[in-house]
Amino acid sequence: MSSSTPDADSESVADEGGPSGARARLVRSAPVLTGITALVCVLGWLQKQPCASVNFDFVKTTTRGCYTDIYPLYYVRGLNDGKVPYFDSFAGDTIHYVEYPVLSGYFMQIVNWIVKPFGIDSRGMAFYNVTALLLALLAIAMVLATAYAAGRKSLKAGLMVGLSPALLLTAYINWDLLAVGLSAVALALWASRRPTWAGVFIGLAVAAKFYPMLLLWPFVLLCVRAGEWRAIVRLLAGTVGAWLAVNVPVMLFAWNGWLEFYKFNRTRGIDWGSIFFYFRGHGLESMNDTDKLNMVGTGTFIVLALAIGVLALAAPRRPRLPQLMFLVLVAFMLPNKVWSPQYVLWLLPLAVLARPRLPAFIVWQVGEIIYFFGIWWYLLAVSNGKPGADLSTTLSSLAHFDVPPGGISDNVYYIALFARFLTVFLLAVLVVKDILRPSGDVVRQDGLQDDPAGGLLDHAPDVFRLAPGWGRRARTPVADAAGMAA
Repeated sequence: MSSSTPDADSESVADEGGPSGARARLVRSAPVLTGITALVCVLGWLQKQPCASVNFDFVKTTTRGCYTDIYPLYYVRGLNDGKVPYFDSFAGDTIHYVEYPVLSGYFMQIVNWIVKPFGIDSRGMAFYNVTALLLALLAIAMVLATAYAAGRKSLKAGLMVGLSPALLLTAYINWDLLAVGLSAVALALWASRRPTWAGVFIGLAVAAKFYPMLLLWPFVLLCVRAGEWRAIVRLLAGTVGAWLAVNVPVMLFAWNGWLEFYKFNRTRGIDWGSIFFYFRGHGLESMNDTDKLNMVGTGTFIVLALAIGVLALAAPRRPRLPQLMFLVLVAFMLPNKVWSPQYVLWLLPLAVLARPRLPAFIVWQVGEIIYFFGIWWYLLAVSNGKPGADLSTTLSSLAHFDVPPGGISDNVYYIALFARFLTVFLLAVLVVKDILRPSGDVVRQDGLQDDPAGGLLDHAPDVFRLAPGWGRRARTPVADAAGMAA
């Protein structure tokens, strides 16, 4: 072997694993991923049509599992009367302004302007359809960005996200895809080593939904471990700048409307989907105290986030960025007082990037499907004011491809709740296992990849590590490659 061969091989591997290699893979797979995601989005739109045909009547939406917030909130939040989010109030018992972060309100207003030429009778459905179209475009952006950040497994990762039942069933329940799409693009920009622009898109995502703010914690942890101080400063500067640019105009001229999101989430009680809903139904009445509920949920998350920090800084090899992002979101969602069905979209791209293995992913998706139909059929029983079907009746109905008559009982709903809770928890445990045993991480198994979504963190040496004697000794990417070659 000539002396030039190792350098040439190293250059080839670096190029294939770097931004230029990622761009080349994305160009090759983009038409397939775009087409498949578009098809799934169309199927998701068709899944809602039985309910759209009856103007999303509540009983029909819960019976058929095709509920959406978009159509009813067009009327309930006064958009049909020309009210501008945050600037105009509406009649409500507890909510007086649009209760979403500012960028989501901008999104609603832009769509409202687009549908203004439609007739009054058809404007609400036009609002839903135009919103669905824009959310579908964001879904495509999410899939392509995820594929870009996935490295050598770009096509597989893109297909796992684009073909997921969760995307089909929940894409149009609410406006969550706005934040999810922006967050995915931010991660792709970070992977392409553009930390400032990544920060800008995270800031926009935070302006659309609160949860992307939590994703900054993994960036900080891994940049501390790798000594990438300039990168994290640029990321945070971009985040703050973009968030302020979107929020300050509303803060200055519609303070009460801007504050509604924060007031609503502070005073909001236990919602369906939360583990506390189960606890309250089994004697833990103290969870009706909102202040105590907030303290328990927030406190639990802080403890879990600190544990993730220890894991990030003490693991035998620096964890991959999507692994920590996924764990932070799970740590936030498991003890949360609200866990809506569409929150699965928050986890979807990160779960695929953190652990692109099909078996556990499929189990998780099955858990989400069970919960998706469970929550609607439970709400059907609640709206009827009747106990709902027990487990045997429910299974008998499903065996005949029928909806359980009158919905499902509390106990059947709890089964659906735990189906989602436990499958998400299982995924988190498997991700932690991959972090503690890097040799089991499918992304790193070939010895050629380190952290494809890591950007400047990819193949970077450790500068700081907590308790370096803890756990198994870290193997460098070079050592892993040599071991594979041997």
